[in-house]
Amino acid sequence: LEDTLKTVSSINLVRDMINCPASDMMPEDISNIVDNLAKDHSGIAATHIIGEELLKQNFPTIHAVGRASIYEPRLIDFTWGDPSHPKVTLVGKGVCFDSGGLDLKPASAMRNMKKDMGGSAHVLGLASLIIKHNLPVRLRVLIPAVENAVSSNAFRPGDVLTTRQGISVEIDNTDAEGRLVLCDALTEADSESPEIIIDFATLTGACRVALGTELPGFVCNKDEVANKLNTSSTQAKDPIWRLPLFEPYKAMLKSNIADTVNSADVPFGGAITAALYLEMFVSKDTPWVHFDVMAWNNRKLPGRPVGGEAFGIRAVFEYLRKTYQ
Repeated sequence: LEDTLKTVSSINLVRDMINCPASDMMPEDISNIVDNLAKDHSGIAATHIIGEELLKQNFPTIHAVGRASIYEPRLIDFTWGDPSHPKVTLVGKGVCFDSGGLDLKPASAMRNMKKDMGGSAHVLGLASLIIKHNLPVRLRVLIPAVENAVSSNAFRPGDVLTTRQGISVEIDNTDAEGRLVLCDALTEADSESPEIIIDFATLTGACRVALGTELPGFVCNKDEVANKLNTSSTQAKDPIWRLPLFEPYKAMLKSNIADTVNSADVPFGGAITAALYLEMFVSKDTPWVHFDVMAWNNRKLPGRPVGGEAFGIRAVFEYLRKTYQ
């Protein structure tokens, strides 16, 4: 019963964050949730890199995506656990509202974009599970939190940004902003050479087309980890589905003036090309898992009301518990 209550509490945190209107769930509000977690659980040390400080500390793509909003962009970074334990790092996309930027979304596609911070909610829900179960890991959580707004200083199609890693990115589409905020956070995550990096993001409509809205897709650069995740998914009754990191599709990300574009100019294989972009920012030796989730129930199912939803965190927690406990 105690384990069930811990799981329910974590899932409710994910759902409540996603369901919250964007007017009450901007970057500073995610910071407040993290600070409240730190008050509730001893051992959490949190830092918040905000606004122009992002440029000073070399997180240029997080700043570029979020600079047009009156709500300052930030990187939320917190750690928990014994530093001598295996390092597990979670990264969550925290785009608190996504207008699409200058490549403005149509109204129908913008309607539920309060859920575009679903990745941040997922990693906080997963982190709370890890902490409540006192898993013997050194946990780090990185959340790039921004609003992708439209203003005179918004980043533009055709701009070239230089990422934290030094890779230059030509902006094909400002609505492919999630991978831009994630890439700087992944570079920072990889700098510590953790045992594993796991990111969650409401990244692509293409994944929804491929798998529907109720089955989250994931990619992984290590077959052994992916196979264990699939086993944990079955045991936890929390379905996930592996998509390939199909290397030939990387050609779709070619730029004539930069190292890469942020988005392919064709819609085919969009979930894979997005993952291939993110893969550039993680060392080949670092086990890495990327989840592309809907974070939303479109229909009412038993125990799953319409609205925000946690996808895959029970499967991932089962994997982490079996691996590190």
